[in-house]
Amino acid sequence: MNPRICFYFQVHQPYRLRDLRITEVGHGDVDYFDNTKNGEIFRKVAEKCYLPANALMLEMLENHPDFHISYSLSGVFLDQCKEYGPDVLESFQKLAATGKVEFLAETYYHSLASVVSLEEYCEQVTKHVRAIEELFGMTPTVFRNTELIYNNEIAQIARLMGFNGIISEGADAMLQGRNPNDPFRPPTFRLPASREKIVRKHRPLPKRARDIAVLLKNYKLSDDVAFRFSDKSWVGYPLDAHTFTDWLMNSGGQSVNLFMDYETFGEHQWEDTGIFDFLRSLPAIWQERGIKAVTPSQIIADWNKDHAHVYDVHDSISWADMERDLSAWTGNHIQDAALQSIYTLEHQVKMTGNEKLIEAWRKLLTSDHFYYMCTKYWSDGDVHKYFSPYESPYEAYRRYSHALADLRSRLSA
Repeated sequence: MNPRICFYFQVHQPYRLRDLRITEVGHGDVDYFDNTKNGEIFRKVAEKCYLPANALMLEMLENHPDFHISYSLSGVFLDQCKEYGPDVLESFQKLAATGKVEFLAETYYHSLASVVSLEEYCEQVTKHVRAIEELFGMTPTVFRNTELIYNNEIAQIARLMGFNGIISEGADAMLQGRNPNDPFRPPTFRLPASREKIVRKHRPLPKRARDIAVLLKNYKLSDDVAFRFSDKSWVGYPLDAHTFTDWLMNSGGQSVNLFMDYETFGEHQWEDTGIFDFLRSLPAIWQERGIKAVTPSQIIADWNKDHAHVYDVHDSISWADMERDLSAWTGNHIQDAALQSIYTLEHQVKMTGNEKLIEAWRKLLTSDHFYYMCTKYWSDGDVHKYFSPYESPYEAYRRYSHALADLRSRLSA
């Protein structure tokens, strides 16, 4: 039996911080974010990736009946669409109109709230679900947490929220030799009553799901496209669509989950690498060889919980770096200080009832701010440096701490 392919793309853009001078702190209603740079970066990526990739996806969806895809669009990305790219938002809505695209739920502000504040976490997920309903006319039933952060409790919280599926990293240490291409289930346990009460209070879907499937990213095959496609030193270079399809067919399991950043197409892997031609050729080859590209919900519809293995994750994992843990965001003192400081203000910020202030605080929760402060070296450090708009992790922290100082000043006032 040929495996099915689940193509899922993460689409996200953070609000990058402007260089707020210390002399500006505490002197009026200042903006923490570099609107000029954010607009420029959004339009650059839109022209290189979002618009051409969406046009290609629309063509593929219309021409191949067995081809389906899925997206997770962060709330701050959707906000930037409204500010800088109505044409980008419209192109995603055209994809939604095909009826062959699934949109997943996530935290609206792409935050680390799942491991810091359950209340804020639930509020953000609810806000994101409502945004997807409003913009695309569909209610997400599968959840993708920020940075694929996952543990047993997060899975059960997602189930209580009403989701019947959750996306996670296929971490080797957790798999212990098992195939990431098979759907898993989390261990069964009961949340503490106090935490379950918070989830019930903010539940985005009408009722809790009875069971929840865990769909794991096949990181090796995903990274062949997302990171290695244009690497001339890679043994698999140049990657041919027929060869890649052979790898997919030989990987076993029920579904090969290819999860990657959407910016892979045209931004991380430039057009002249042949990435668009590679993508364009896949559906026809898969159709010839009896392979269907499906959505997470289509996989879950055929899921047999009674025969599923347990994916038992006590300590949080993520997609990032060699460790696959949270050290990309919490691995040093400046990250921990920034993270603790911003969440400490949660109650005080929300008590103001000032929507503009609450929005600014929530934009400062976005995980990218802490990712830019990472001080790892070697290959992991190179990845962090590639994505950062700042000269160094310490510059990222300086800008963040100035914004934080001003936010404290406004709260005191």
